[in-house]
Amino acid sequence: MSLPFPVTEVTEAEHEAGRKLFAGQSDFLKGVVAMDGLPPPDRVEVCFAGRSNVGKSTLINTLTGRKALARASNTPGRTQEINYFTLGGSHYLVDLPGYGFAEAPVDVVARWQQLLKAYLAGRATLRRAFVLIDARHGVKPVDEEIMSLLDTAAVTFQAVLTKADKPKTGALERALDQVRGRLRTHPAAFPEIVVTSSETKNGVDTLRAVIAGLA
Repeated sequence: MSLPFPVTEVTEAEHEAGRKLFAGQSDFLKGVVAMDGLPPPDRVEVCFAGRSNVGKSTLINTLTGRKALARASNTPGRTQEINYFTLGGSHYLVDLPGYGFAEAPVDVVARWQQLLKAYLAGRATLRRAFVLIDARHGVKPVDEEIMSLLDTAAVTFQAVLTKADKPKTGALERALDQVRGRLRTHPAAFPEIVVTSSETKNGVDTLRAVIAGLA
């Protein structure tokens, strides 16, 4: 009997496709604050969601090999834009603002949630959302909220564990088990997990290959 939500494995050919895709030029395109500001839906699109300080910007920078392509903010709710990056001429990488809005004004949160719902429901070229989970902490209630939103929007999402170099082996396995248990309750969850570390680069090539395979 196979393990539910196994860690993703890729073939040499898939690995090479990911390497070639991310060897191309990556650039910041624009920050979007309303649906009418979205770029034309003319290419494959993947988005990254994660609570504040999960390592989202760092992972995007590591994937693209650009140290300052995506900029991190330590203040939850500070960046209320959907940031678009081009990847070659074939993909958009989309950085959604970090969620977890303890320090953000209520009206800011409401505007962001409205934009997020409209984006997820209305973007036909969005192939997959990657929900980033801190390997030290597992799924938290704020992560459940974004997963439920993706369920409602019928957008397939894949869990990506970040900072996998931080917990010890046993703790990492326990975190994986906890994440698997939570994913079982979400119908939009893709049935594999990617485990990454921007520090050691573990899993980065796998995630590149997954994104390349969505073309």
